[in-house]
Amino acid sequence: MIFLKSTWAPDETLFEFFGFGIHMYSLMFVIAFGLGYRLMKTMFKNEKVSFEYLEPMLVYMVFSTLIGARLGHVLFYDWAYYSAHVIEIFLPIKETAEGYRFIGFRGLASHGAVLGILTGLYLFQKKYPFRSLLWILDRLTIPVSIGGMFVRIGNFYNSEIVGKYTGNDFGVVFENRGEILPRHPAQLYEALGYLLLFFVLRKLYTHHNTKAGWLLGVFFSGLFTIRFIVEFVKESQGGFEEFMPMLSTGQWLSIPLIIGGLILTIYAQRKAQ
Repeated sequence: MIFLKSTWAPDETLFEFFGFGIHMYSLMFVIAFGLGYRLMKTMFKNEKVSFEYLEPMLVYMVFSTLIGARLGHVLFYDWAYYSAHVIEIFLPIKETAEGYRFIGFRGLASHGAVLGILTGLYLFQKKYPFRSLLWILDRLTIPVSIGGMFVRIGNFYNSEIVGKYTGNDFGVVFENRGEILPRHPAQLYEALGYLLLFFVLRKLYTHHNTKAGWLLGVFFSGLFTIRFIVEFVKESQGGFEEFMPMLSTGQWLSIPLIIGGLILTIYAQRKAQ
């Protein structure tokens, strides 16, 4: 008996614009940053902070997110390949038998994005010290959580970061990968988890926005707990699982962020008291 089985085989290119293909994954990033800007603008307005800092913050966020996520993928998951194809790290090309071809930017890691964002916003706050770094990071957890949802939807559309085979009639058949068996829609599991985290953080912000670091701690422990759990049904993406096979690379990278989030939450709570 079929419980819930569907097929998925989309065209990654939504439409052509002056010879360049517009991809769903790229569109999801644009939506994530655009919505994040609107959310931060609302918080700045409510807390009477000048809007002059918003656009510079957006610029720092975009570049630090993409650079960090790209380097995270290269270093954590596929260094063996990119060490021999250095030019492909920051250029949207791939070497083929016929030469290089344009493929867009593919291969971004959320753990690398976190490190990139923390570094970028540290530099931003040094240049624009209108509030503390923790004040900024606390509020950014809200747009980042919903942004993560859109990124995972983009992953699902591209049939990448797929789940394991379910072994029954539940799941999604990614036909454009040449498959006939259903997999767990792990991307959608994560997207749903991030959406719920977004609503939790929005609710907590209205009651605990004076505790510096508290929201950031909840964000780290919550988001990477979601990631850790979903990794159990996610197909291996490589990395250092060969010599640390007990858990996936994503789970190993999530553990210190979960612990760090819990410590930060406890510290912020005690400091506020």
